[in-house]
Amino acid sequence: MAGSFASPCLHQPVRSISLPSRLHPNSQKIEALLSKLKTWELSFTSMGSPLGGETIQVGLTGLAELYNSIKELIQSPLTQQALLQHQFRKLVEDTLDESIGLLDACGTARHLLLNMKIHVQVLQSALRRKGRDHSSIESSVQAYICFRKKAKKKDIIKSIRALKTMQSNVVAFDLLQADLHLLMVIKVLRELSSVTISVCRSLFVFLSVPAMRTKANGWSLISKVLMPVTFAASDRGQKMLNEVGSVDIVLCSLDGQFRKDGAKIDVQMVLRRLQALDGSVEGLEGGLECLFRCLIQHRVSLLNLLTP
Repeated sequence: MAGSFASPCLHQPVRSISLPSRLHPNSQKIEALLSKLKTWELSFTSMGSPLGGETIQVGLTGLAELYNSIKELIQSPLTQQALLQHQFRKLVEDTLDESIGLLDACGTARHLLLNMKIHVQVLQSALRRKGRDHSSIESSVQAYICFRKKAKKKDIIKSIRALKTMQSNVVAFDLLQADLHLLMVIKVLRELSSVTISVCRSLFVFLSVPAMRTKANGWSLISKVLMPVTFAASDRGQKMLNEVGSVDIVLCSLDGQFRKDGAKIDVQMVLRRLQALDGSVEGLEGGLECLFRCLIQHRVSLLNLLTP
């Protein structure tokens, strides 16, 4: 339903794409979903603290709902006839090319979340084991930190840059030649591309934390290294970080103590951080899996336009 997901910042004004409601029965629902996602996008770029897993899940849920609503519009005979006009066939072809990049981004994110979940569960097991072996915990901590550093340097920064490039390459068309229905479809496809890129980017920003706020684009790509911050190792400091950053900081702090041969482990505090991250990862995996299926179905619908 159009009102089934909420935004943390609903008071901000959002430009409506003003779809003509008489042209398709789903147009009002599509407009409402797009408006909510644009509001969510504004909250993503203006938040004064790192994005949490719950915020990203809101975006993923709303995006999947939007794709399902647009599916009927794309498959309507009127849309099929309109988009196959010579000058607008390229719109379908470019959207198909873009879908490959979005599927690649989803695949990368799924891989990162799966590996993060595995590392978190290994750590939880080591910390809960009776007669805890510090060498086993130290090994698990170092494996997690190594995974995070490699993921940031390789997959996360590459994906964020690719998504930024996709956003800047949104195709422009001569709308003067379009009738009202085609105008609506073009606007919907443009907005859908933009908001999908934004939701995917928000997921990688979530995974890149700790990050520094910048005035230019909301967030820097990533911090170069995982820097242990003493105050953030406490539960009080966790409020300044999301679930990913909270675990990064406490494990880096713990690793530093191991290296000094003076590790004092607050097991329950570390387990709380890991449990919060594990829960977020599980929720994001579900939302990402749903989005992945929607992208596949959307691609099939567009391919059917080219090969009726």
